[in-house]
Amino acid sequence: MKLDFMEMLYALSLALDMVENEAIKGAKLGHGKRVGYLCYLMGKKAGLDMDEIRDLVGCGILHDNALTEYFKQKYGDLHKYQGSVLDNILDNDANGTGNIQEDSLVKHCIIGERRMKYLPFHTNVDTVLLYHHENADGSGPMGKKADEITLKSQILRLADRIDIFFDLTDVNSYTMEDITEFVKSKKNCWFSEQAVQYFLDGVTYEDFVYLKNHSPEEFLRTHIHVKMENYSDYEIRGIARFFAEVIDYKSSFTKNHSLGVAQIAETMAEFYGFDAEKKIRFYMAGALHDIGKLLVPTDILEKPGKLEKEEFFLMKNHASATYRILRQIHGIEDITEWAANHHEKLDGSGYPRGLTEKELTFEDKLMACIDIYQALREDRPYKKGMDAQQIRNIMYDMVQKLKIDREITADLLKLCCD
Repeated sequence: MKLDFMEMLYALSLALDMVENEAIKGAKLGHGKRVGYLCYLMGKKAGLDMDEIRDLVGCGILHDNALTEYFKQKYGDLHKYQGSVLDNILDNDANGTGNIQEDSLVKHCIIGERRMKYLPFHTNVDTVLLYHHENADGSGPMGKKADEITLKSQILRLADRIDIFFDLTDVNSYTMEDITEFVKSKKNCWFSEQAVQYFLDGVTYEDFVYLKNHSPEEFLRTHIHVKMENYSDYEIRGIARFFAEVIDYKSSFTKNHSLGVAQIAETMAEFYGFDAEKKIRFYMAGALHDIGKLLVPTDILEKPGKLEKEEFFLMKNHASATYRILRQIHGIEDITEWAANHHEKLDGSGYPRGLTEKELTFEDKLMACIDIYQALREDRPYKKGMDAQQIRNIMYDMVQKLKIDREITADLLKLCCD
């Protein structure tokens, strides 16, 4: 399957930003891309080749991919804290106290590192995320010193801290002096001597001024050229799994939902005789169909009772958000449609576009049935997972009401529910 991997990261980084924005009060959207921007500039000064720089930027964009797990494992569900506790956690980390949440930071790094192994990087990125909270003097959560940390990880550490401490979208000459003094003051303490020098030599005031008028993505797209490559089914599964885990971990009630849909999608694709290319594309659509849910507040996703009108509107918006995110990626137009149309109904009563039976493809109808089936099997805040007979009753009732396809429903239930 052909794909520009970096283009995919640019598109999906918005979803990661929204998770961070919900978890951390006042977090500014675009953190991952700004970190990637600084990584590019420092990596270039360090003499890394273009493949290494491309992968370092990717690490910058994705470095907080396990942020939700970090908070959930230590404090439970994000929405219970409304920012105050989370801000305190990050303040302690940012100020280098390093003793209140060391175990959570370590888990965040370990999970993020493990997940990065799913992705098809061209160069070695081992331990880049694992050690991105380590300090050069060994005072970080894992006690690693600069000479035990890869250069890419050292650069990422510095870039991340700068964007945490300063508003890089509004840097003036005075701010630039503050940034420079901050970096120098942390040399051989937080930051390695190498990383500090690459920052001082490689990042100019003009580079920060650029961020006032342009997005970091605009710069990265200009300097890291489109690279459509063929990825194996194994590599595509890895990419799909990476983002499915990020999606599903936002709510404990949807854990494994995306991968469950992807696995059934593959089973049904095999049953209907899809060719190998189409089968892996349909699997990917299943894994990414709920990417838009990362833009929905967690308290709505996990509300045990009936949603209010405005809340339901926000919930429904996840399908159109899936479309907006995925449509930015060239070469997956079919995947985008299959993923975004999973809540459409034959009678036009679905969302987000209210498409009718004649406007829906076979694959759209199939994905809708798979999503319904998988959701009925799972525990949700408002219900327990249903048994086979309950699922049959509900889905055939939807068939009778002209909501979902009769033949697809029969095939799905025969294959997965018997």
